[in-house]
Amino acid sequence: MGDTIERFSDRVVNYVKYRPGYPRKVLELFRDEMSLRPDSVAADIGSGPGISARMFLENGNRVYCVEPNAAMRAAAEEIFRDFDNFVGVDGTAEKTTLDDGSVDHVIAAQAFHWFEPQTAMAEFKRILRPGGHIALMWNDRQTDSTEFLREYENLLVRFANDYDAVRHDNITETQLAAFFQKPFEQRTFENVQIFDFQGLLGRLLSASYMPREDDERFPPMSAALETLFAKHAEDGRIKVFYDTNIFYTQI
Repeated sequence: MGDTIERFSDRVVNYVKYRPGYPRKVLELFRDEMSLRPDSVAADIGSGPGISARMFLENGNRVYCVEPNAAMRAAAEEIFRDFDNFVGVDGTAEKTTLDDGSVDHVIAAQAFHWFEPQTAMAEFKRILRPGGHIALMWNDRQTDSTEFLREYENLLVRFANDYDAVRHDNITETQLAAFFQKPFEQRTFENVQIFDFQGLLGRLLSASYMPREDDERFPPMSAALETLFAKHAEDGRIKVFYDTNIFYTQI
């Protein structure tokens, strides 16, 4: 668990700057189908620097950002220092430290693949109020919708450490069904980021499975990425497309 928690400690700056946010339609989905109101209280589990929490905080919701990594938690505390409805919490999915029946929504964005599912579900049920909702969501980077994304995926596989083991798109329908233990809904929205080369490099380095800048593999990796960017960029920019997937149910 300690190794898992600390994977992102040296990735915080790039994570904050270059990870994708979530399209506005996600908040609309919460309003339309999960009874989100401005006075609803949410727990964002594995919240990192607060990328997913932002839309709820800006909606007026009180959000408990539960994050075990101290560097990520500190980044969120700095980013949202002017939000009275932000509450940083040192906790995990399996032990949030929140009170019984204290939240209306439990959210986990880009984090579910780090959880012990059944222990986490028991904890989520404990902290949820009756009729509350659980939502898992993440941005799945498209890997073959453009020639650039196909070649970018090959670059990741070539240079990554444990890419296949930790990628969240390994999660199957069977695993989700075992976690929710009841019928659940799914929605998918389009999402995109547009980068110059430094932005694309930062996005690459935000991933815990990629070599760091002090790794001997970094120079050839960076050179390969620069070649790839030069080949496919238009007007000095490249597009990275995602499917934003949300899986949710009422408890």
